[in-house]
Amino acid sequence: MNNPTKILLPLSMIFFCVTSCSQKKLDNAFEGKIKRETIAFTTKMAGRILKIYVKEGDLVHRGDTLAMLSLPEVTAKVAQAHGVVKAASAQHTMADNGATKNQLKQLQAKYHASSEQFAFAQKSFKRASAMYADSMMAPQAYDEAYAKFQGAKAQLDATTAELNEAKKGVRYETKDATLGQQQQAAGVLQEAEVAYSERYIIATNDMAVETITLHEGELATPGYAIFSGYIPNSTWFRFTVPESQIAQVKKGSSVTVKVPYSEEAFNGKIVTIKQMPKYADITTAYPEYKMDEAVYEIKIIPEDTKKAEGLLYNAAVLLPRSVGTSK
Repeated sequence: MNNPTKILLPLSMIFFCVTSCSQKKLDNAFEGKIKRETIAFTTKMAGRILKIYVKEGDLVHRGDTLAMLSLPEVTAKVAQAHGVVKAASAQHTMADNGATKNQLKQLQAKYHASSEQFAFAQKSFKRASAMYADSMMAPQAYDEAYAKFQGAKAQLDATTAELNEAKKGVRYETKDATLGQQQQAAGVLQEAEVAYSERYIIATNDMAVETITLHEGELATPGYAIFSGYIPNSTWFRFTVPESQIAQVKKGSSVTVKVPYSEEAFNGKIVTIKQMPKYADITTAYPEYKMDEAVYEIKIIPEDTKKAEGLLYNAAVLLPRSVGTSK
């Protein structure tokens, strides 16, 4: 029989050699990832998806229609807003035009009737006054004639004022109030129409569609990303470097980044070096890092962005530790 220890020993040596070679490779280079600028399109209104016009893998451009939603509640609000605008406009027009011809005729007829009643009451009161002065009328009858005269006079005054107001037109305060109501109704309609226009999901940037999260017939909620993908020609390389080794990296340096899976090399430029948030700092013991070391993110933009566009997202890349300081 074979001795198990004799079999395990060579395997351990092979694993040690592979690990050592891999570690040696990483000792001479920083390891990073291929990144792209991502973008997502959402809806502002809740609605059911009626139609999706793109598919995963498509390249869409700014202004392209991605999907159409069904918004029955918004459609009803638009109809209501049209009714409110129509009513407010009619009120404002009526205030501007003032009384109609028929209304003026009615007021004039009312004025003439009040004038006749007043004239009759005035004559009756004069006769009653003369008879009362000659003691030919009882005080009660005189008081009744006087009350009728005063009532007819008040009725004539009221009718005269009403007719004069109708001829003069509506007060400017009333016109301003109806104008404000009309403007408010127009704003409500505009708001409803803007909401109704949100039934179309429009691309605001060029994008390579990677993921479509919903299907036709499903309900889309506000803020939920329906379409997500990458901005074309936005590939860059991301590396994280500890504080103890950041001196090897210089902003503006021209560097060469290697892609292990495709065995390609890309020339690029270090555009930013920024400290990562506090939670990324090293606070425990690591073989290569010191305690409480800050960690920095390095962003490298490739010179040939079109060639880099074909790289796989999030694949590993290597940056030699002696990156140089040329600008």
